[in-house]
Amino acid sequence: MASDGHRPVPVAASEPSFAAVDYVVAVDESASLAPEDMRAEKAAAARIALGDVSAASNVTVFGFAAAESDDQSAVDPVCPRTTLDAAGRETIGACVGKLRGRRKSEGTGTDFPAAIRQGVHELSKGTDESVPRVLFLLTDGVLDVTDSPKYGAASHRAEEGERQLKQALKDAADQRVQIWPLGFGPAPDKAQLDRMAAGGYQKGCVELPSARPKARKVSGAKDVGPMLEQAFAAAHCLRYQRGESKRPPATLEVAISPLATVGSIVVDKGDPKVTISYIDPLGHRVPSSGTYEKSRFELAGAGDNVEALKIVDPVPGVWKVKAEAPDGHRSLPVGVSVLWQGELRGSITMDPPSPEPGRRTTVTMRLQTREGYEIADPKDYAGLRVRGELTGEGFTPVPLRFTDDGEGPDRAAGDGAFTGSVRIPERAGGALKVSGTLTASGLRADTRSESGRVAPAVPAVTSALSLSDADAHPGDRVTGSLAVHNTSDTPHTLRLSVTDLAPGLLTVTPSEIVVKPGESARPEVTVEVAGAGAFGGRLDNGGLRLGGVATVIDTTDGDRPLVRSSLSVRVTPKPGVWARYWWVLPTAAVLAAVVGAMVAAWLRQRRIRRDPFGLVLQLVSAEGEILGRHPAGHGTKQWYEFAVVEPHRSPRIERRANGPYAVRRSPEGGAVLRKRGGGQTRLPARGQVPLTDSLSLSLGEDTRGGPRPGAPASPSRSRIRSRIRTSPRSGTGTGTGDTTTPLSTGQGGDSAYDMYR
Repeated sequence: MASDGHRPVPVAASEPSFAAVDYVVAVDESASLAPEDMRAEKAAAARIALGDVSAASNVTVFGFAAAESDDQSAVDPVCPRTTLDAAGRETIGACVGKLRGRRKSEGTGTDFPAAIRQGVHELSKGTDESVPRVLFLLTDGVLDVTDSPKYGAASHRAEEGERQLKQALKDAADQRVQIWPLGFGPAPDKAQLDRMAAGGYQKGCVELPSARPKARKVSGAKDVGPMLEQAFAAAHCLRYQRGESKRPPATLEVAISPLATVGSIVVDKGDPKVTISYIDPLGHRVPSSGTYEKSRFELAGAGDNVEALKIVDPVPGVWKVKAEAPDGHRSLPVGVSVLWQGELRGSITMDPPSPEPGRRTTVTMRLQTREGYEIADPKDYAGLRVRGELTGEGFTPVPLRFTDDGEGPDRAAGDGAFTGSVRIPERAGGALKVSGTLTASGLRADTRSESGRVAPAVPAVTSALSLSDADAHPGDRVTGSLAVHNTSDTPHTLRLSVTDLAPGLLTVTPSEIVVKPGESARPEVTVEVAGAGAFGGRLDNGGLRLGGVATVIDTTDGDRPLVRSSLSVRVTPKPGVWARYWWVLPTAAVLAAVVGAMVAAWLRQRRIRRDPFGLVLQLVSAEGEILGRHPAGHGTKQWYEFAVVEPHRSPRIERRANGPYAVRRSPEGGAVLRKRGGGQTRLPARGQVPLTDSLSLSLGEDTRGGPRPGAPASPSRSRIRSRIRTSPRSGTGTGTGDTTTPLSTGQGGDSAYDMYR
C-alpha cells in the first residue's frame, strides 16, 4: 500500500488495552455447500479475525461435517488457537484458506453436537474464565447424523443426536460459552438455530440485550461476511459500520464515529491481486504501519483476499478506500466495513448545586466524546443506558431516572442531554452527591458524579451566571455576567472555570472574583475559545460543538458550589479574507457594477434552483414502508436542516436548526442530503438514501412543482398504516414544514434509549 510520501514513525508507546475475547469459528464443510458458499465462509472467518481491535484476543477455526465411517472425523482442525497480535493477524488468512468443502466419501452430514463440543473444548482449555468465550457456528443445513455409526443403530440416530445436542448445549452454558449460529443456504432450520443460541451461556460482554446471543439467517453467500461481522460486533461489544461494495478500480467510503478510540477498516477484496490504499477524512493517504499525526496504523492480510487496517485514535469522519487491480482481476466486487470500540464521556450538572431539603434539583448528563466535543449524531449512542442515584448524609440512596425525550425537565428530545429530577430528602444534611453511569455496547462505561451540600437557611453568598450558548470562531470571546450578593461581614473569593472538556479549549476570565462584605455586583465574565490549531482539521466539515460546564465555587465557604451550568459553544472556521474585507474594495466602476448585477442574477437563479421549499421528505422503513411525510420549508443558505425524532418508537422528521441532517434541491433534479460528519449524498427523485440502521429518506410529490418527473404514483393505502396523527411537537425553525405527519406509531419497536428505571 502506498504511503503518499509520508514516512512511518516507529511506535514507541505500548498498545492501549482494549476488551479481548476468546472465540472459535466453526465452519460447515458439508457437500451441500456451493463453491461460492465456501468462499464466503472463508472470507467471513478472515474478516472477523482481521477486524478484531484487541491484540489480546484469541481465535480458533475448524471445519465440521459428520463422521460416517470409522476412519472419518466430524471435525477438521484448520487454525489452532492464535493470538491476534501483529504476527497472528498476518498468519490468520493463510490458515483460514485451508477450509474446504467435503466430498461424499469424507462424511457430509451435519454433526452439531461434535462441533459444539470441540468449540467448548477449545474455549475452556487453558483460557482465562474472565475473558468472554464465543462460538460462531456457520452452517447451511440442519442436524443430520443419520449416517453416523457413533450415534448407534440407524433407527435411533436422530433421537440420539437430539439428546447429545441438548447435553452439548448444557456443557456450553456451564463453561460460559456463548453460541452465535449463522444459517444460510436454501433451508437452514431457524428454530434449531434459535435453540442453540438460547442453549449456551447468555451473559454477554455487557448487560445489554444487544450482547445476548441470537441466531441470524442470511439470504445468500454475499451476506455471510457482513452478517457474521454484525454478530461478532454484538458478541464482542464492538460497533459495526457497513460501507460500500464496488468492482475495482473504485473508491469506497466508510464512516468512523468521533467516539472511536480504535477501529479496523476491513476490506474483502475477493482477489489477492487487488491493491488498497487508505485516505483519512482530511485527505491524507495514511501509512500501512507506524504513526501519522496522532493515529497509529497496523495493516494485516495485504497479500490475501481479505485485509484490514487497524487504527488507534482514528480521525473521525468519512474514510476513503481506494481499490485498484490489474486487467483480468476486476470481476469481483470489493466490500468495505469498519469495526470499532470507543469511549463515551458524560458531563454532569446539578441545578441548583446546593439545594435546600424538600426542594427538587435537576440533574443533567450531557454526552461528549473523550475530547469534550458534543455528540451530534444519535446513532453514536443508540442503545444507551443511563442510571444514577442521589446519596448524602442522613438518608438512604435515592435512584435517579434520566430521559432524553423532551418531557418534564428535559429541554429537547434527542440532543444528547439526559435529564432527571430528584427531591432532596427532608432529613438531608451536609454533603450531597449525584452520580450517573452511561453504558452502551461498544463504548466504555463512564460514571460521573457531582458533589454539593445542603444549602443553609440563609446562604452567605448567592450568585446567578448569565452566559448563553453561543456560536463563535477560534480565538473569539463569549461574554456574559455574574450577579453576586454577599450578605456576610467577611469577603468571599469565588473561583470560576469551565470543566468537563479538554483543557484549554474554553478559558474563563476572570478566574477569581472577590466579593466584599455586603457587596452586590454584576462583573463581566468572558469565555475565550482556543485558537484553530487546538482543533486540528475538525472544523472543516461545518464546525463542531464544545460542551462544558461553567462552574462558580465559593472557596471561602469550603468550596461550596454556587453555579454549575451546562455551556455549549458551536465553533466554526473564521471566514476568509474576502468575507471579512469585501467592503474595502472599490465599487465605483461601471463595469464592476454590471458584472456584479450579472453575478447577483446568477446567484439568485442558483438559489432558487437549490431552495428546498416544496420538497416532501418521506421516512421509509427497512421494509419499504412510508412512515411519515414532511414538507420542507425555505432553508438556511439553501439547506433545510432537520432531525429524526424517536427513530425506533414513533419516527418522524422535525425541523431543527443545526440538526444532524440537511437537504437542498439539486439542479440536476432530486435533492442533495448532507449528514453531519458524513459528507453529501445525492438523493434521486425516485431513489432513497439511508438515515439510520432502519430508516431511509426518499422524496414525495413536490408541492412547489407538482409531481416529480417520472415518479411512480402514490403508494396504495395498503402500504400505509391507517393510524395517522399529527406530531405533538414542532421544530424550532419558522416557515413551512416544521412538523412531520407520521404514518406509523412504531409500536412494538425498541426505544432509542434503553434506560434503567
